[in-house]
Amino acid sequence: MTQESPVTDRSGAPSHRGFDRRTVLRGAALGAASPLIPATAATAATTAATTSAGAGGGRGPAAGAVSFRWLGTAGWRIDVGDRTVLFDPYLTRFPTGLFDGVFDPRTPLRTRPEAVDAHIGRPELVLVSHSHWDHLADVPHIARTTGARVVGTETTYHLLVALGVDAGQISVVKGGEVLDFDGIVVEVVPSLHSRNKKCSYFAPGTLNAPPATAPGTIADLPEGDTLAFRMTAGADGPSAFLMGASDFSERAVRGLRPDLAMIAVPAGTATHRYVPRLLRALDHPRVAVPVHWDNFEVPLAGSPERDPAMDLDAFLAQVAQASPATRVVVPDYRTVYDGDMRSAGTVRPDGRRVR
Repeated sequence: MTQESPVTDRSGAPSHRGFDRRTVLRGAALGAASPLIPATAATAATTAATTSAGAGGGRGPAAGAVSFRWLGTAGWRIDVGDRTVLFDPYLTRFPTGLFDGVFDPRTPLRTRPEAVDAHIGRPELVLVSHSHWDHLADVPHIARTTGARVVGTETTYHLLVALGVDAGQISVVKGGEVLDFDGIVVEVVPSLHSRNKKCSYFAPGTLNAPPATAPGTIADLPEGDTLAFRMTAGADGPSAFLMGASDFSERAVRGLRPDLAMIAVPAGTATHRYVPRLLRALDHPRVAVPVHWDNFEVPLAGSPERDPAMDLDAFLAQVAQASPATRVVVPDYRTVYDGDMRSAGTVRPDGRRVR
């Protein structure tokens, strides 16, 4: 296993008044941030080494026509030529009290256009894994201002319409669909939301009709079922498996065989043998990229801060053991990656790419 891109940390981890973070939220793979635990050598070091062929050898489509930018949490910007696809874009990163020990489910929803617009380009497609705020909160603004098509669950549909998005822009999916967007192929994968140590998670529930009033707080955005996606960037690939929560349906992902796997880091062990089962079911992808391990309530600048409830080091060790030929890239906000997840430039604070 080869690890790339450094992270920086701080130390200390406050508890939450009235809430057990791991019990109430961590199973939600919310990536809630707090001051950071010190990084071990495994995650602080930067290397540019590569592995040889890797498991699943022979699946090596051209990397030059596509680029990937991590938007923090589970989010991605994927550019295929001059076309842009977003996955779970959450860029406003507003505070909920989670990292001050006073998490408030009544925190008002908000969007900061200047924070969002600097990073999204002109997307034509937005893929949404589920409807929690750290995945959906900025999607209404993006859809309304860019006209992008949104692909998500029925719950996502009802919430977005209630928040002013044109119903005609939204494609409701359930999992199993294989959609061709003029050469960008999106396979919708039925998936599962991660669980905390009590096998529950924040804001469960689904919507089969519009809410009585427009959502105003983070608690007004229920999970609403969870999806994953396998996106293939044109005829030459590569294919990327995108997930927004750290659980999955083993039978649903079997046979996908993506080149890249963007894998949500688990907060605990409620999901039995999560990492080895997932990597085996995906047929050991060439590259694994851990996501949803960062503090998503600080601005998207500098290096990511780790959430102490997410054991990134343990995740890396499990990948190395379960799939030793898989190359691991620990992503950074400021790096633009090519289709093989190697650095292809950097991103300035204003969102512009620098080679």
